[in-house]
Amino acid sequence: MNTDNLFEKEGPIYLGSQLKKKNCSIGIVGVNYDGTTCYKPGTRFGPNAIRLASQCLETFCPKSGKDLDEIKYFDFGSVFLDHRDTISVIDKVKLATQYILINNLKPLILGGEHSITSGSIQALVDKYPNLILIQLDAHADLRNSYQNNRFSHACTIQRCTDILRDNKVFQIGIRSGTKEEFEIMNKRDQLIEFNPGDNGMLLKQKLEPFKDFPIYLTIDLDWFDPSMVPGTGTPEPGGLFWHDFETIIKKLDDFKVIGGDIVELSPDIDPSGVSSIVAAKVARSLIITLDKN
Repeated sequence: MNTDNLFEKEGPIYLGSQLKKKNCSIGIVGVNYDGTTCYKPGTRFGPNAIRLASQCLETFCPKSGKDLDEIKYFDFGSVFLDHRDTISVIDKVKLATQYILINNLKPLILGGEHSITSGSIQALVDKYPNLILIQLDAHADLRNSYQNNRFSHACTIQRCTDILRDNKVFQIGIRSGTKEEFEIMNKRDQLIEFNPGDNGMLLKQKLEPFKDFPIYLTIDLDWFDPSMVPGTGTPEPGGLFWHDFETIIKKLDDFKVIGGDIVELSPDIDPSGVSSIVAAKVARSLIITLDKN
């Protein structure tokens, strides 16, 4: 696969990234895109904000007992994009994910808005036909079309469902959507109730029948309460907190997580920089989770 026009080589890289991809197990890619945002734009600045904020983190995670210094991962940079065309962006994300897989790496995609997820899913189902998608999000994202765009970030989970061969999706933390979207989630039995302070046992019970199935984890940062992550284009009151995220990540240690993404960071909305730090720490947790799996 020719990657000459696939990745931008300039700009920051994530904390601890190796200088060469040889012997690495995880590939990081940024997608600087916010072409379908419907409230406040700015997620195109998310990937580099995550990379820059990562420089302020410790490499050691006391919750997991793991250190990034013990893990080899490679930051490819961000994908070259045609910002005028959502479909071409999704196609580029698919190509980038395919390239990561060809190099026997697990993908970690830094967004960017949520529409990019379907590109990764397209690439992954070819390798993992029984792939399961887990979504942490405030919004259902199950519309068939939004603002005359079937590939809007408000439609991304529906587009992923179209691709997944078993239509297997689990949604956690959803607290906003249309009546029809909630009817769909309940009919498909894919909405997992999770409230602040929960122990995650319901999630583990739901996933137990899929112990050996590959899992892709998509994390929309508006899943967190806006008091914790105000730097997102569509904040939604009543969200979750860091302890809740750690609980879910800990439960996923027992399952086969093969990739993930972090989306919807809009750093300029939060001049404190706290949202970017949280996003960078989420990335650290995902790197550790992917390495464990």
